[in-house]
Amino acid sequence: MCRAGAKRLIVRAITALSAALIASGCSSYSPITPARIEEAVALTFSNLVETQVSWLGLPRMTSAEVSASARCLKLPTGGVGAGEWVCTVIWMGPQGQSVRDAYDLFVATDGCYMASLAGESLGGPILKTQDGENVRNLLYAFDGCFDTTT
Repeated sequence: MCRAGAKRLIVRAITALSAALIASGCSSYSPITPARIEEAVALTFSNLVETQVSWLGLPRMTSAEVSASARCLKLPTGGVGAGEWVCTVIWMGPQGQSVRDAYDLFVATDGCYMASLAGESLGGPILKTQDGENVRNLLYAFDGCFDTTT
């Protein structure tokens, strides 16, 4: 092989190796982290509880009184990034009791998520008010988004 051909081969090898290293380094970072998802889910959940209790005719609760926190884990092995997640939301119920509910989440690459109740602890998709009217259960399934740019 001539000297020019060997140089080209070395340059191509170095370029390919550099591209592989850059690509592998980029794939380990994701703005979709447990902390961001937990903050977004807890805030959305608190706001929905505040609305839901008013719809049901229960004593008023502010989102601060709900005091929701979330603990989220990416499935199947933890980590970061878009995909399937599971979150446990712990909050203060209308009678001041601590309540724990589990949600299945799908998180998209843009930071938007869809959450659905993993059990029936909060009732089905429709609830009855104290007056006997049917209302949508806001806590059964909800969606939201969080900022992925900061």
